[in-house]
Amino acid sequence: MNELQLKYGCNPNQKPSRIFVEKGGDLPISVLNGNPGYINFMDALNGIQLVTELSAATGGMPAAASFKHVSPAGAAVAETLVKAYEKARDADRVSSYGDFICLSAKCDVRTAEFIKPLVSDGVIAPDYSPEALDILKGKRKGGYNVIKIDADYIPAAIEQRQIFGVTFEQGRNELKIDNAILSNIVTDNKNLPDSAKRDLIVALITLKYTQSNSVAYAYDGQVIGVGAGQQSRIHCTRLAGNKADNWFLRKNERVLSLPFKAGLKPADIDNGIDNYVIGEVEHDWERLYTKKPEPFTDSEKRAWLDTMSGISIGSDAFFPFGDNIERARRSGVAYIAQPGGSIRDDNVIAACNKYGMTMAFTGIRLFHH
Repeated sequence: MNELQLKYGCNPNQKPSRIFVEKGGDLPISVLNGNPGYINFMDALNGIQLVTELSAATGGMPAAASFKHVSPAGAAVAETLVKAYEKARDADRVSSYGDFICLSAKCDVRTAEFIKPLVSDGVIAPDYSPEALDILKGKRKGGYNVIKIDADYIPAAIEQRQIFGVTFEQGRNELKIDNAILSNIVTDNKNLPDSAKRDLIVALITLKYTQSNSVAYAYDGQVIGVGAGQQSRIHCTRLAGNKADNWFLRKNERVLSLPFKAGLKPADIDNGIDNYVIGEVEHDWERLYTKKPEPFTDSEKRAWLDTMSGISIGSDAFFPFGDNIERARRSGVAYIAQPGGSIRDDNVIAACNKYGMTMAFTGIRLFHH
């Protein structure tokens, strides 16, 4: 099959719509269940590239990503596939609501069981066990989108797209991201442990498939904050940093012990936690909690965030000013990977040296549009 008709494009008025392979050949995907749409396939095909590269770059570790509107809400590697997706979704649980799940390895029963109660649009993987497929087919009254990708598929070296009737053409971004690109350490502190190298690789590969401008914070093999599609670098850094802070605040005992009522849906709990962390509980606490929780004060939050350390940050293009470093420091960043090449590199390096950070210039830009 070299063509698949879709219900519509990005919006219901955009018809007709299809995906196909030009110049013959078969589509590398097969739909095992459901009826995926245009944006579903965009998420799936971007996400499967991310997790495949992430797994390869980490020695074959299972990798997973939670995609939403052609950018990852989260991505991670772990010892098992289910743990990788659990960590990927944990980066931004609110944004992951209705996500497209991307898995680097054969979907097993444990992973399918974890996915089963979650609100998600679909999943893509190189294969599924029969039992896992049966579980997934039962989601959304039998309409859950399940896509299988040919693990041996190699796309054409030249890719094309159209905008306003004009065809754009470029070579695929085949850039390999591995530890070698972290060798040019430009700060006084040259310490870059293996755990930080792994986290910087996770951040950079995630950025390769994130709408630019973009910045990603990572820790313990997972992205904990993504700032995607911003028009300025500092806004990327702030947005991703705020998400990283939110991720860390959710680990505080005050949040972990919230008195939620029994029987709530996962999305209600996720939204409740998010609202509690930002201080918005007044309007909804009676529906969610057995008793009104004590407020999480700004001073308590700051004290907890001040214990955050060992975080890595990657950027898809150079940091033009030291203000990015100042913002990153507030979220516990110790390790940085960015292309370098700004006329103010000396200012950025000086800011890192001021706080004892380690920064590598990769020499590579990772714009994605």
